[in-house]
Amino acid sequence: MVARRDPAPSARPAVLPRGRFRRFVRRYGWRAYAVPLLSIATVLALIDVVRPGGGEGPTPTSTAEAAVDASAPATPIAPQVTEAEGEGVPADVSSTSTAPPADTVPAAPTYVEQGTGSVSVVDGTSAVYGTGPLERFVVEVEDGIGVDGAAFAAAVEGILGDPRSWGAGGRLSFQRVGAAEAAAGAYEFRVSLVSPGSMEIYCPGVGTGGYTSCRYGERAVINLARWETAVPDYGGEVPTYRQYVVNHEVGHALGNGHEQCPGAGQLAPVMQQQTLGLQSCLKNAWPYPS
Repeated sequence: MVARRDPAPSARPAVLPRGRFRRFVRRYGWRAYAVPLLSIATVLALIDVVRPGGGEGPTPTSTAEAAVDASAPATPIAPQVTEAEGEGVPADVSSTSTAPPADTVPAAPTYVEQGTGSVSVVDGTSAVYGTGPLERFVVEVEDGIGVDGAAFAAAVEGILGDPRSWGAGGRLSFQRVGAAEAAAGAYEFRVSLVSPGSMEIYCPGVGTGGYTSCRYGERAVINLARWETAVPDYGGEVPTYRQYVVNHEVGHALGNGHEQCPGAGQLAPVMQQQTLGLQSCLKNAWPYPS
């Protein structure tokens, strides 16, 4: 009797997978190779996503970028309104300042900080001052500021009618007109006296800070605080400053822009922003000083 030589028990498992694999290949063809490869690719992709820094996720912010972000303001900084006409403000707007100097606000104001916000025309018609082309103007005073409108109108008339003002040498002539002309639009500009607290109403977005005067559209707006107290560089000469501020803002209404100090010790042009400082020039209230 010949003994049967069976394979060792440990060799059987190697035959079964091979036979099953062959049958699997015969049955499914090329797909038999594609499925395992796709499975491996899927596993590798999952590992790549989970691994830090991989995939399409956001990468950590660099130290430099983090420093920049940390120093950025929480809210956007609004662009500052410049003092020069036409830079940062509407084309028909002029202002003498964006903020008051630190030492110029009086400790005990002698004026009303906030009027009602409405203005009233000072009625009446003046004589014609000068001999040149006529410029008619309306005078307004804010209600509730305790100022005699007739007295303010007379002061404005006297300034614009002075031979050193804009009508010098027959260049222009001026006449104040009243409520009827104002209602009919029969005038060229207005001169308005307004409290500091109402400046934003009549000079919106100009940046007076409640301190300076401005020209907005057809209005030469005089700040009551400056009318009553002037500025430090005028050394308490309130009447002279009043002449300057009316001539300066009316100068804008007539189409004149700002000018610079021409040199140390010289007279400041009336269109220089003297409210902000004389810049080594001498104070001057008139367009055509004698």
